[in-house]
Amino acid sequence: MDAQQPDITDIFDSLLNLEEIHVNDGFEEGYNDGLVPGKDEGRQVGLKTGFEIGEELGFYRGCINVWNSAIRVDPTCFSLRVQKTINQMDELVRKYPILYPENEFGTDILDSLRLKFRAICATLNVKLEYSGYPKASDSKGSEF
Repeated sequence: MDAQQPDITDIFDSLLNLEEIHVNDGFEEGYNDGLVPGKDEGRQVGLKTGFEIGEELGFYRGCINVWNSAIRVDPTCFSLRVQKTINQMDELVRKYPILYPENEFGTDILDSLRLKFRAICATLNVKLEYSGYPKASDSKGSEF
């Protein structure tokens, strides 16, 4: 082989490296361009979600407080089963990881609270509902 003639494998290696360089440059540029808007969007979604969860927990806390006040006035106003469920709801609200929102148990706690709340309302035959989350019977879609 002539010393001035480039090797064919060197040409292909430089082509492969060129593609890799452009892919890496494109990734880095896209990452940097999306970093600030992504953080801002994440912050806004987090604030909205945190507010909605706090509002729902506050609703349940208010119901628990009203029911416990009624029990203090007349300890026989609710069955022992309902009183036990109210106490369980109280404990769930207290256990909610407010300071650690990324804790995966928060969703389980909210689901349990919703079920217990519906059970109490059904037992008491009252039509009390939290309007902050969509109802299963809502045909308009899931608007918050």
